Amino acid sequence: MSKYAIATWRGTGKEGKGSISTETQVLSNSPFTFATRFGEAKDGTNPEELIAAAHAGCFSMKLSFVLNEAGFTAEDIETRCDISFADGAISKSHLSVRAKVPGISPQKFKECAENAKVNCPISKSLNSKIEVTMDAVLH
Repeated sequence: MSKYAIATWRGTGKEGKGSISTETQVLSNSPFTFATRFGEAKDGTNPEELIAAAHAGCFSMKLSFVLNEAGFTAEDIETRCDISFADGAISKSHLSVRAKVPGISPQKFKECAENAKVNCPISKSLNSKIEVTMDAVLH
């Protein structure tokens, strides 16, 4: 499986503007700027917010699979992900999970949630050295 997104940027790092589009077009020329990334502006997105969305979504889906394997079906899983950025890198991803799972004990739920945290693909990517490749061409 391979998925893609396209980001464009015009101008300087601080005064420039960019847009992000995804393969599915769920994001289509969504704006991002220095202010939406490092300031208080709310009129666009930023890379860390998108990583938070990816981690929350990936974890929720993985937890559903883990619960099913353990014989449970969640009625509702809500995951908030808070990404921390420090010293030029993502320093922390914190997941806050609230779920309604009929018939499960608190201990079993905690065990399943820990399994999902460790094994969801985004968690694995954030916790390991992944290969980053690139093609760079001037046009």
